[in-house]
Amino acid sequence: MILILFMLFFALVAMVIGAELLVRGASQLAAMLGVSQLVIGLTIVSIGTSAPEFVVSIKGALTNHSDLVVGNCIGSNIFNILFIIGACAVAAPLVVTKQLIRLDVPIMIVSHLFFLLLSIDGIIDRYDALLLLTSFALYYGFIIRKSLQENSSMNNNNQNTSCNMKSIYTLTAIIKQIGLIAVGLVLCISGAEWMVDSAVMLARMLGVSELIIGLTIVSIGTSLPEVAASIVATIRGQRDIAIGNAVGSCIFNILGVIGLASLIAPGGITVASSVLRFDLPVAIVTSIACLPVFFTDYKISRWEGFLFLFYYAAYITYLLLEAQQHDMLPIFSIAMLWFTIPLTVLTFAVIVYRAIRSN
Repeated sequence: MILILFMLFFALVAMVIGAELLVRGASQLAAMLGVSQLVIGLTIVSIGTSAPEFVVSIKGALTNHSDLVVGNCIGSNIFNILFIIGACAVAAPLVVTKQLIRLDVPIMIVSHLFFLLLSIDGIIDRYDALLLLTSFALYYGFIIRKSLQENSSMNNNNQNTSCNMKSIYTLTAIIKQIGLIAVGLVLCISGAEWMVDSAVMLARMLGVSELIIGLTIVSIGTSLPEVAASIVATIRGQRDIAIGNAVGSCIFNILGVIGLASLIAPGGITVASSVLRFDLPVAIVTSIACLPVFFTDYKISRWEGFLFLFYYAAYITYLLLEAQQHDMLPIFSIAMLWFTIPLTVLTFAVIVYRAIRSN
């Protein structure tokens, strides 16, 4: 047991350090291309910090651990929305850009609904995987092209700045960033190997399903780079990167990670009925919950951040009670279903109504 926990710890350390190097190198390369902070958060940083989820899921797909793949991605998305955005808002109220409201959050919601539609039959086969990967390529191609067009327009109005930027970035600087990316990838892949092996052993030892391990320990562990990147970005005032990282990671996990894992898995990825009944609907509801929160004056206040954290704690509590079939499970479920959730919905409805009236 102690050996397994040490394996988990060292796997997490390797993946966090690897993701940090990957994000640092990739962000610098993106900056050299003149990509905006929001797009860096939605693409480079979100994909870089999702590298642990990616490599863990690929490893799980190749070794026929579908529950670990699905649990990791869906659990990470719930963690990204409720915990990361919540923690960042508690650290400092977050101002949201209009692009996030009009494009990226709706695509996050649609990607979850699309995954639900494809997985109703209980499996994501290779045809489904191609649909997910095609959607992934179209989305990321669109936002990168849009950012480059905006940057080109800005550079045309400021040629001196453009010339100065070109003189700063030398071949040595580019090679250095590529080196950081390479080292980061090696650490992430190595850490993922240990993570999957130790998670499977831990699940068997504790007598719980790989799905529960994936939704809790693995999803939280592989999301630590997103936590670090988003909170640091918030503290530094780069709040577009913080929110873009969380939202972009959710889109990448569904379309990119599950898509590629399903493509390379020998028989596709099976989706447990419990995921379709509970965990995936929770991910969809939390994605939709972002809209009224973001809609109110285009910011996420501290109390909304605390509310997100409360719901994540409630979700994890439910998973643990269900795994143990605890006597408190029915009472807890009734309290959440008939009191907490309706009160929250009513509160959001009042906030949105006041925002509409004020406009």
